[in-house]
Amino acid sequence: MKVLVIQQKMIGDVLTSSILCEAIKKKYPSAELHYLVNSHTVPVVENNPFIDELVLFSSEMEQSKLQFYRFLKEIRKAKYDVVIDVYGKISSNLMSYFSKAPKRISYHKKHTAFLYTQTLERLKKPEHNCSLAIENRLKLLEFLEIPFQEITPKIYLTQAEIASAEAYVTTSNINLKKPLFMVSVLGSSEAKTYPLDYMASLLDSLVVENKEAQFLFNYIPKQEKEAREVYEHCLSITQKRIFFSVFGKSLREFLAITSHCDAMIGNEGGAINMAKALNIPTFTIFSPSLKMQNWFGKKENKNHKAVHLSEYIPYQEEDFVAAKKKPSKYYLKFTPTFIVQPLHDFIANLSL
Repeated sequence: MKVLVIQQKMIGDVLTSSILCEAIKKKYPSAELHYLVNSHTVPVVENNPFIDELVLFSSEMEQSKLQFYRFLKEIRKAKYDVVIDVYGKISSNLMSYFSKAPKRISYHKKHTAFLYTQTLERLKKPEHNCSLAIENRLKLLEFLEIPFQEITPKIYLTQAEIASAEAYVTTSNINLKKPLFMVSVLGSSEAKTYPLDYMASLLDSLVVENKEAQFLFNYIPKQEKEAREVYEHCLSITQKRIFFSVFGKSLREFLAITSHCDAMIGNEGGAINMAKALNIPTFTIFSPSLKMQNWFGKKENKNHKAVHLSEYIPYQEEDFVAAKKKPSKYYLKFTPTFIVQPLHDFIANLSL
């Protein structure tokens, strides 16, 4: 059996959908499994033992009708027996249909259902206390007679990558025998970013609680201005514990550095998902516009903690919509006073 799993675009989505590859391989060890992803997301699925081949979709293919058509012909030429379209947008709709695979699986949408042989409705509430992101993906495998099983995304680093990161961190005057926290200081957008002065206040509270705490900031060069703003809002005692210039020059370097941290703290997003996939405990601050159940399951509470404004003030369904339109209004209500104690409790439960 030759299987193609399609998950384009964002790093967090590509990482999460990789669980399908593991589940299929465990059920059908002899299956040949290909995973179609955008080129820039490769670092999170590199070395994954459940993927036989990565099929890469580039920005050039996306922008050129001719290149895209050639790509579709290559997919058909591959003669897949099964195509699972997790992405479910126009480009993947066409890829699935053009494959002419006998079994084409995706989520149900009225205007695209005819392109697939089997579709299903997304769950609105978890059935197994996992996140909806996990449960909805694994539900697609029912058409392959694969029942639900608890599988979480995993990132596979090499020993060389881990050792190189350790050398970099220690030569940067960071003591790995003392608590080290990676801070996701910025979300994927302003609407998903906890106010910078509020974030600084949380870091200050951690240093007051534990003067040996050390912090690394997760940011890319173009985000340096915003990341530095968090640093500048911090107390001088906290600033001395932040190693601002220590960060991965590539995504794999960031992952290897994160593997040496005791926890990741900060905004919900790809970085948090990657830390979880490295088996690093996480403390996540969700945007007021997002529903926590989509990306956080009750079963995660053992090693992970997440907070949302709705846990602290009266919240209605319409508040999620309003928070999307005016995120700053809702974020301002989500003051550090709500988060400090859960954060301290989370840190206290770590084996530091």
